[in-house]
Amino acid sequence: MTIDDELLTQIKAYAASKGASVSELVEHYFKSVTKPPRHKNIIELVEQLTPPSIDKDADLKEQFYQQQAGKYGF
Repeated sequence: MTIDDELLTQIKAYAASKGASVSELVEHYFKSVTKPPRHKNIIELVEQLTPPSIDKDADLKEQFYQQQAGKYGF
């Protein structure tokens, strides 16, 4: 397969305007498409977490104080 001459001319002009060679552009493109996907932001990471199993009626503040008292002897 070959690249259309008009397209190749446009690619060369684009590469020149970016201060790069066509080979560098192609290499950069292939590196970007073969990278494993990245998470775009922290929200996506948080949404993928499994929700904790917490009793909805639990007094978390009281549990915290009890744990601290057991740990530090309060």
